[in-house]
Amino acid sequence: MTEVMFHVNVPDKVHYACRLLRKAQASGARMGVLAPPDVLDALDVELWRFSATDFVAHCRADAPPAMRAASPVVLAERGAALDADRVLLHLGRELPDGFERFARLIELVGADPEDLAQGRLRWRHYAAHGHSPRRHDVAQPAEHHDPR
Repeated sequence: MTEVMFHVNVPDKVHYACRLLRKAQASGARMGVLAPPDVLDALDVELWRFSATDFVAHCRADAPPAMRAASPVVLAERGAALDADRVLLHLGRELPDGFERFARLIELVGADPEDLAQGRLRWRHYAAHGHSPRRHDVAQPAEHHDPR
């Protein structure tokens, strides 16, 4: 069953995703990012200029197979375009298609009311289907994080 983790109250999802992807790459994790086209475009640009000292290697899901296989981060509009051996990072508002194929899913939820409402709907869906989502509130100091 997919392990689901929500990172909530994220002030800037693209910037936060860059930090998360940099950390994942440093640990050797392979990530698949699922988001709407405009968010993927912004993330692609930000990954190139995010840090002067670190580069997060990435490609789009429509890149040649050899490039996708070598890339620690693949950006996609559809879950089906990503290999299931990756950790799925979701920046969209809709339920991510095919999330069940992945061992781990990280949901980024912004601080605005609409994004929070959509995040709650996804949380309820996961819980209703036997998943046990956990919550990490990025607005809270580390010692106050809800371990659920």
